[in-house]
Amino acid sequence: MPSKVTPGPDDWRARLLDTPEQIDHILQQVKRVAVIGIKPREVGGPAHTVPAYMQQKGFDIVPVPVYYPEVTEILGVPVHRSLATVDPAADMVQLFRKSEDIPGHVEEILAAEPSVVWMQLGIRNAEAAERFARAGMLVVQDRCTYIELERAKR
Repeated sequence: MPSKVTPGPDDWRARLLDTPEQIDHILQQVKRVAVIGIKPREVGGPAHTVPAYMQQKGFDIVPVPVYYPEVTEILGVPVHRSLATVDPAADMVQLFRKSEDIPGHVEEILAAEPSVVWMQLGIRNAEAAERFARAGMLVVQDRCTYIELERAKR
């Protein structure tokens, strides 16, 4: 699992990852992924198919749906309604939320202390990314794990 780095006032930007090599390293190291905003199969879309693909590739996916209160299981795994109940903790938190919804998850993610926070393709929030990076977390924004896994042929 990627290790968190003790934050310093000037080096937090180094934890904002964007190169193929940095992304590949993350995907090789991460094992357990909590997916905030995952959707059930019946709803479909990337918020279901991408975590399903990751699960097929060997990642331990922990579903944390935002909606669908009646759903108790996604991808054959019991859902969690908060990162606080995920035990053991996830190495990475993956976000399938609109960019403007990210601030509502910042405190919960900071409290969970994952090594990596990954915002899916089309999702960016500079303020949240900075807070995560300053807390020592590695941050990926606006990248699709499916596309990156295919590129890396993992």
